[in-house]
Amino acid sequence: MGAAIGWGGLAASSLVLGALLGGARRWPDRAVGLVLAFGAGALISAVSFDLAAEGAKLGDHGITAIGLAAGALTYFTLDRVVGRKSSRGGGTSLALGAFLDGIPEQLVLGIGIATGGGVSIGLLVAIFVSNLPEAIGSSADMRQAGRRNGAIQRLWVGVALVCAASTVVGYGIADTVSGNLHAAVDGFAAGALLVMLIDTMIPEAVRKGRDWAGLVTVLGFAVAAALDGLS
Repeated sequence: MGAAIGWGGLAASSLVLGALLGGARRWPDRAVGLVLAFGAGALISAVSFDLAAEGAKLGDHGITAIGLAAGALTYFTLDRVVGRKSSRGGGTSLALGAFLDGIPEQLVLGIGIATGGGVSIGLLVAIFVSNLPEAIGSSADMRQAGRRNGAIQRLWVGVALVCAASTVVGYGIADTVSGNLHAAVDGFAAGALLVMLIDTMIPEAVRKGRDWAGLVTVLGFAVAAALDGLS
């Protein structure tokens, strides 16, 4: 249990760190865009190697596909609801994405620790590296939209606590989790991530990072994919 608490807290801590960095100063649009581009590349690696591929390996392909659709539709629906109620734009959408993909990602992390598979370095790094730019970009956008720093910090601390707790929950339920349920969780996270990437993160990265966004996205993918080989 201690390992789950420690690793879960470490993975989620980048959300709080990113929020602190995003709210500490006014970030130039290009810097925010390039940070988002790097995070997008890391998330593409996580979807490819740690979520979709792992889900297909652990359970039926159909179950993974159902999880993928459920995650995509959940993010799509909630993002539309949040968008209608808020004028915060991309910042709120990124926070929602971090919440929806962080829970299943850290559930998977906890399950892996409990089943003796150890900590997936690739997944841990992908979570940490991608959380950081998501939180920086979201906090910077919210700050520019006029939201108070205190409210931004409370939001991200809350998201981080829920995500860290998910690692502990994953550890606790590992004995009862079938391969298909594991695959569904992986698929859900992958689906939510993909919709968030295309709807929010990549467009923001291109708009703000301009012509360098594509190259930095490749760099983020390459770093996360290389680290995945350590697990």
